[in-house]
Amino acid sequence: MKIPLLPLVLAALAAQAFAAPIPADSTITAATVYADRAVVTRLARIDLPAGQSEVTFAGLPVNLLDNSLQVTGRGVPATILDVGARITYIETTADPRVKTLEAELTALQRQDRALQDKLAVLDQQRALLFKIEAAVAQPAPKDATAPRPAFDDWQKLLTFSSENAARLATDRQSLDQQREDLALKTTATQAQLNELRGQRPGRRATKTVTVRVAAPQTGALDVTLAYALTGASWSPSYDARLRTEERAIELTYFGVVRNGTGEDWQKIALTLSTARPNLGGGAPELYPWIVDISRPAAARASASMPRGDMFAEKSNRDQNNAQAFNFVGLEGALGGLPAEQESSVSLAVLDTSATSASFKIPTAASIPSDNSAQKVGIATTKLDANLQYQATPKQLETAFLGAYTTNSTDFPLLAGPVSTFLDNTFVATSRLKTVMPGEKFSLDLGADEGVAIKRKLVNRFSEDTGFTSKTKRVTYEFLITVTNNKRTTERIVFKDVLPTSRDEKIIVKLLAPSEKETGTKDKPGREVTREEDGKLVWRLDLKAGEKREISLKFSVEHPADLTVSGLE
Repeated sequence: MKIPLLPLVLAALAAQAFAAPIPADSTITAATVYADRAVVTRLARIDLPAGQSEVTFAGLPVNLLDNSLQVTGRGVPATILDVGARITYIETTADPRVKTLEAELTALQRQDRALQDKLAVLDQQRALLFKIEAAVAQPAPKDATAPRPAFDDWQKLLTFSSENAARLATDRQSLDQQREDLALKTTATQAQLNELRGQRPGRRATKTVTVRVAAPQTGALDVTLAYALTGASWSPSYDARLRTEERAIELTYFGVVRNGTGEDWQKIALTLSTARPNLGGGAPELYPWIVDISRPAAARASASMPRGDMFAEKSNRDQNNAQAFNFVGLEGALGGLPAEQESSVSLAVLDTSATSASFKIPTAASIPSDNSAQKVGIATTKLDANLQYQATPKQLETAFLGAYTTNSTDFPLLAGPVSTFLDNTFVATSRLKTVMPGEKFSLDLGADEGVAIKRKLVNRFSEDTGFTSKTKRVTYEFLITVTNNKRTTERIVFKDVLPTSRDEKIIVKLLAPSEKETGTKDKPGREVTREEDGKLVWRLDLKAGEKREISLKFSVEHPADLTVSGLE
């Protein structure tokens, strides 16, 4: 008996076409965090049947970027045919923390509605009381036979009215206070809920990624799914400790990571990258700059339509470019964490490329999806430093310590806040600008009473000169005293300023230090240099316990009949 082959083939194809999808029980193994997004890697082991199968990764965040999906497999020989994503709407969220907060928010809203109902009842009672008072106060009609109320009756009515009015006012104040307390609790609960949702609208939706796979035989396949999603970020932070005995800065580089993606990262391989995928792969296109004769409003509106289409097209292209990014080091993220290497940088493993740097954190990291700031160590290194005191005694008679050093690491120090310490004492918080490898930079280490500086007005006198044309001259003399109370030789740099004339009739002359002692910006002096806008800069090297007195003397001359502003 011959069995027709075609129906069997069609039946087999139909069975494959309608085979139930295989749900992937996946876990997050790695995440590469950028300044405005993250690339998350999931791993799932699938028992594949022979033939074509659909593997589904359900419950993924709705902010997943579809065109960033990448899938690899290892195990039984298989071919990945297609990868796609779709939005799935759900009735309830799966996150138990979100469920708890949503339930608390609903309960608070119900309490507020109950209070509003009580307030409505009070308003009705108050309106009824007003009606009673108005009805009693109405004059009796002329044909009325009932006697007029006696004085005691009016007294009872007044008591009734005042007692009930007071009760209603007290009850209303109590209800208003309860509503205010509820509003505070509601705002706090809503804020926590927004944090967990990553500040995204509370739309109940997830994404499901479907992977179509063809395998010639049954077997286990380890499927790795990587995708980018918004809601994550990292920024740099630093601790800078000056070791005074060593004259060195111990710089610790941290990454402050925020995860608002909707997925908790538990014990994952974490990488922080300086790449900027949102900028796309190339420079933006330059468009013509059109200059034309001004036309009436109607003509200008019609003429501007093609230009608007052009910019709309540009906007669409820019949006597509912003999404069609390439992730530097994604292959490394899929492959897991490499072995730790020996380096003077002790915490993170550095991976550099032509355009960015990546820091692979050597220990497993756990970052909850609540948008809270989580600090992870990136690197720590020691930098030789030159110490120098800065002062502007005209403004403040205080010397501030600064450390000048060079970024001797192989990676850039990105702009971020710096907590500075003098040995083990916290000094201040400042901000570091971006410093590339080999670039010099400085750190402000706060005021130090070990170096004292004082500025005193010794003399100020005015005199009139000239016989035919009267000239007025005002001479100032200041004494600046600098004392090094440290046990070591220190460099002190302080600044002062001469008046700057904006009119040729006003002449400013520097009398002390002399012109010979004063250098210029192009040719600095041995101790003092005159810069632009009348600024004078002294650079002194004082031994331990040494004291120096600096004289600053200058004059301002102008015609006697000229009124000059700005003089002290």
